[in-house]
Amino acid sequence: MNRQRIDKWLWHARLVRTRTDAAALTQAGHVRVNGKRMRMAGHSVRIGDVLTVALDRSVRVVEVAGFSDRRGAATSARALYRDVTSPSGPQARAGEADSARVPPVED
Repeated sequence: MNRQRIDKWLWHARLVRTRTDAAALTQAGHVRVNGKRMRMAGHSVRIGDVLTVALDRSVRVVEVAGFSDRRGAATSARALYRDVTSPSGPQARAGEADSARVPPVED
């Protein structure tokens, strides 16, 4: 296998709960492949493609690292992609604020 339907891949990688949700997300234009908006759930993705997926409260940027014949456990699903989401969201800013509150070390 050197390519797979985008809706099937999103479901196998466990980025969405159901394949129907994956198809709806793609058809609504919330998925980009290598920067180009996709509106067809049947579009193929290949290893090395970068997907930008706009979910309910976050945006995930992942690189396709592999394919699966069926949906497996979460640990095996994580092997299908490499997360390249930039740490610029609210969690990253909260982490920066925490590091700013560390008191200086006294001698």
